[in-house]
Amino acid sequence: MTKIRFTKKTITILLILMIGALSGAFAGAFVALTHDLPQIRSLENFKPDTVTRIYSADKVLLAELFLEKREPVPLDLVPDYLKAALVATEDRKFYKHSGVDLKGIARAIIKDIWAGEFVEGASTITQQLAKTLFLTPRKTLTRKIKEAILAFQLERRYTKNEILELYLNQVYFGSGAYGAQSAAKIFFGKSVEALTVAECALVAGMPKSPSRYSPLVNQDLAIKRRNIVLRQMRETGIIDDAAYHHAIKEKLRLAASELTRFTAPYFVDDVKHFLEDTIGSSRLYKGGLSIFTTLNFNLQQAAERAIGNGLSALEMRMQKQGLKDPYPQAALVSLNVHTGEILALVGGRNYNESSYNRASNAQRQPGSAFKPIAYAYAIEKGFTQDKMILDAPIVFKGAKNGQDWRPENFSNDFRGEMTLRHALVVSQNVPAVRLMEMLGP
Repeated sequence: MTKIRFTKKTITILLILMIGALSGAFAGAFVALTHDLPQIRSLENFKPDTVTRIYSADKVLLAELFLEKREPVPLDLVPDYLKAALVATEDRKFYKHSGVDLKGIARAIIKDIWAGEFVEGASTITQQLAKTLFLTPRKTLTRKIKEAILAFQLERRYTKNEILELYLNQVYFGSGAYGAQSAAKIFFGKSVEALTVAECALVAGMPKSPSRYSPLVNQDLAIKRRNIVLRQMRETGIIDDAAYHHAIKEKLRLAASELTRFTAPYFVDDVKHFLEDTIGSSRLYKGGLSIFTTLNFNLQQAAERAIGNGLSALEMRMQKQGLKDPYPQAALVSLNVHTGEILALVGGRNYNESSYNRASNAQRQPGSAFKPIAYAYAIEKGFTQDKMILDAPIVFKGAKNGQDWRPENFSNDFRGEMTLRHALVVSQNVPAVRLMEMLGP
């Protein structure tokens, strides 16, 4: 058997080739991982989607439209307790590492291998920001490597405070809230700078699992998570024992829950549909527009009260007449007759129960729609509601293109004498015609 002898020179050459091959493999892998990574420079021109607001003519906010509700705020408006709680909870070494916590990653890898799946992420605040801005949430080894590379790039280009500000304005806090300001308003109905220590702790605990810990989803879990954060704040010296005991006893005071956040919701629906057709959904929901309408807020409130009071009274009358569970509907439109501007619009009794807009979308006979105007004019002219009017056949000679016109009722019958009030209630055609003959067209 022939023995092969390697000289030092041969071994050196082989080692160089092996190192070269490995370097090439690593370089190839690095290029494969980074060739499609976004440019961090794009953050300098980054403009997050902002909220579009719809106002009345007298500048009352009617609605906010958004896909992801974000209200960016500068870092100095965020309470120190919230910033410190977030760092203590999400990344205690935030101000010491360069984007990646290597010890944390090693610890997480061991736990993941032991569990046979991804159970611990070990992502720093910078990595979480990189994922939020540039990557998908899918847990894969490739994504984690890309996340780390982007985190290093972010740390090289931006200060810690700039990274923290981006994080606080971009990360999802649950229940449709993107960024700390939106979270403060959606959960507590206040601006972020007004949050208490306990509220700061609750918000800081959200990024770990927003859908699970949202107080609008599960208050008990939210409080449990908040108390964990408060303990971490005490352990790290952010708050003392007295502040901790005060905060942990604080009751959860959430913003009033509403099915709709719109004022004048039927009117806002019409505005949305019009704008979607004219400027497009993307610009409407992402553009951060300020839209001023013709609606008069005081008249709108009066219209809604009139509808509510009128329907309640009508419902009581219907019950007295023996109708079971009556639930009448109504619609109202108030226009400036000189310009056509809508001053008030109500499309139904309760938008949360029925969003169908009876003012804009319901089909009705124009003649029947005009009858209340004719009867109102009669009352204005001195006619009383109990004045009698005849519901019987009548002929107008040559009134219809030279032909005789015999108006008919929808029911094809006649009911004899009735009061003006009853004629309007049953919407008979012939009494309305007779009334207009008396008043003059």
